[in-house]
Amino acid sequence: MTLDWTEDHTTGGRVSVRDVLFDAERRLGAVGVPSPAVDAAEIVAFALGTTRSRLFLQDSVSDEQKVRIEQLLTRRLSRVPLQHLLGTAPFRYLELAVGPGVFIPRPETELVAEAAIRELASRPVGERIAVDLCAGSGAIAIALGTEVDGARVHAVELSDDAITWTRDNVGTYEERLVSRGSRVEVLHHDATTVADLGEPLARLAGTVAVVATNPPYIPLYMEPREPEVRDHEPKLALFGGEDGLDVVRGVLRAAAVLLRPGGLVVVEHADVQGQSAGEAGVPGAARAMRADGALAARTGLPEGSPVFRDVQDRIDLNGLPRFTLARRAGDSPS
Repeated sequence: MTLDWTEDHTTGGRVSVRDVLFDAERRLGAVGVPSPAVDAAEIVAFALGTTRSRLFLQDSVSDEQKVRIEQLLTRRLSRVPLQHLLGTAPFRYLELAVGPGVFIPRPETELVAEAAIRELASRPVGERIAVDLCAGSGAIAIALGTEVDGARVHAVELSDDAITWTRDNVGTYEERLVSRGSRVEVLHHDATTVADLGEPLARLAGTVAVVATNPPYIPLYMEPREPEVRDHEPKLALFGGEDGLDVVRGVLRAAAVLLRPGGLVVVEHADVQGQSAGEAGVPGAARAMRADGALAARTGLPEGSPVFRDVQDRIDLNGLPRFTLARRAGDSPS
């Protein structure tokens, strides 16, 4: 008698979690999903109503659960983002609701948030004012408010679709924000003009400690390689004009108005837009910015003088250039 080892003889003919995981990982890997083992485990855990860390406690899979797994797996095989299937994306100590119409927060952006959090926490409580430009899901804004006591955070988002997610996520974390003595105000506005005269944040000119942003920075001529990004992320959150820096320059200008002298701006960018890119990179754009007549009038900086000082670039966990730090020029208040 020849035994067929493709059957699971340990479960009396039932389909085990191990079987389903193996099949899902194999199929995901075959279509080029970057992390097939992780995605398979997340999908199976979600369908079983548990977590990846507790999958080992599961035994067999019911027919109903198999159908649900197959439905989710089919969508992932077509490269629908895993986060859209699960409905959430992790970010630092948060679990944010995401879906079509809002950019999915990435681990790289956690470093942007960390730099902003450190700066904000270093300020006296009454000066803990922050602005998240191009807020999307609200990841940076909510992280600031939930990790820094007494923070006043303004989350600015232009997209009609994305701002629904921003508001929902802020509402989800309202209790935690209140417990820290913080608040997050959501503004439906263009991040590049929100600080202009007559606009909602004009009143904050010269008072903000930190401006953090993950703006659109892909040049129009570039097409993202990953189907999850190319086919499912909102274009408004991806493309930043001909050279990719149109929105970056706009948010730097807004930051120049909003920040107090010595205040910090933190800008995420592509790995090809760092220090080595010169004037085509974000550090170069920050260094090149000079106070024109309008900026001089709003900031008190001499016309023609640099707007930012102490411009530095930082790498991500993969050792790639990822975000720029710069301080608003001018004498810091005592």
